[in-house]
Amino acid sequence: MRRPQPWSRLIFLFLSFGFLFSRSGLLVLAGVLIVTIAIAWLWNKTIFNQVHYDRKLHYTRGFPGENIACSLLIENRKILPLGWLDIRDKWPWAVGPDHNVELNGSDTAEAGFLRMLFTMRSFHKIRRDLEISLRKRGIYLLGPAEAISGDPFGFFENRQELGVRQQITVFPTVRKIQEIGFNPDDPFGLSTTRRRLYYDATRPAGVRDYQPQDGFRHIHWPATARVGELQTRVFQPISGLDLIICLNVATFEPHWRGVWPALLETLLQTAASIAHESFGQGFRVGLISNGGVAHAGRTFRIPPGRSPRHLPHLLEALAGLQPIVSGPFDRFLLREAPRLEYGSTLIIVTGVMPASLREAIARLGARNRKIILISLAKQIPQFIPQVEIIHQPFVEKENPA
Repeated sequence: MRRPQPWSRLIFLFLSFGFLFSRSGLLVLAGVLIVTIAIAWLWNKTIFNQVHYDRKLHYTRGFPGENIACSLLIENRKILPLGWLDIRDKWPWAVGPDHNVELNGSDTAEAGFLRMLFTMRSFHKIRRDLEISLRKRGIYLLGPAEAISGDPFGFFENRQELGVRQQITVFPTVRKIQEIGFNPDDPFGLSTTRRRLYYDATRPAGVRDYQPQDGFRHIHWPATARVGELQTRVFQPISGLDLIICLNVATFEPHWRGVWPALLETLLQTAASIAHESFGQGFRVGLISNGGVAHAGRTFRIPPGRSPRHLPHLLEALAGLQPIVSGPFDRFLLREAPRLEYGSTLIIVTGVMPASLREAIARLGARNRKIILISLAKQIPQFIPQVEIIHQPFVEKENPA
């Protein structure tokens, strides 16, 4: 709040000269100024009482290129009017209003201010409708807004925050699965009985003739005695139901060299597309990554799930993922592998393919892990036993002149 020091000095002069020279006019003028300033002070002190500012977003999540309807509601719920009201709402450029509404510059390059000037009567309500354009993947915060107003005489000025912070999530772009290199008819190679690689010994499914690769402890002796030939138990499969996306956000080797933004976005789009496709086919989908979560800066692990909210949860994690890498991806993968559900299929998405990562994947494949490697590196990955490899070298598109 601004102190009216010049007016205080003027009142003091009027009172001093009025008493010294017995000038009643100066005394009356000083009294009028005192009453006016007192009224202005009380007006300014209560100027923001019952003043509300709210953003009503039709949706809070979407994909790049989409638009979201937004209504800004400003209410003065008291009898005291506002001679002027200046609202400056902080708004990220990536989810800013459409081109018909301009944002004013701010102290940061990522955001601007949506500025609005109003005059509000008693119990007055103003509504302003906007279209928000989602331009870039990420998690963005709107507000809070700063409101500036004052008394009608111009003696005082008051500032206050209005509204609350609101979050808008822009998911990575989801592409068709065949664009990544998968077979659209059976993209994950698990359609035939979900790849009976692992079984639940507590859930028998029947018996069949014994084969040399069967374990001796699974022989069904009563059935063998009845048939006269060795019979082995068959159990219900537990493999192929879970897919875990293992995302490497490092875009250079070594990882501390920096970030290639275009490659990073392609990696995130690839992971999002796989999550979307596999979830739609009935798989339980999980996600691990060596990147940092937005506003947290640490790696994360999302276990496989099939609930209605699980896919938005996965896409939101990818939307807020930051290229904050604390160590090599091969070490991260070997450290996380024991925590992953045994029998799940690992889909490794990476933009670099160092020898250490190839060795780590080979070690996991040797442990009977079902692994699909999606490499966006320039060089074709070397053969890795028991690992399906999809090579889609990344080529950055040139911006049109």
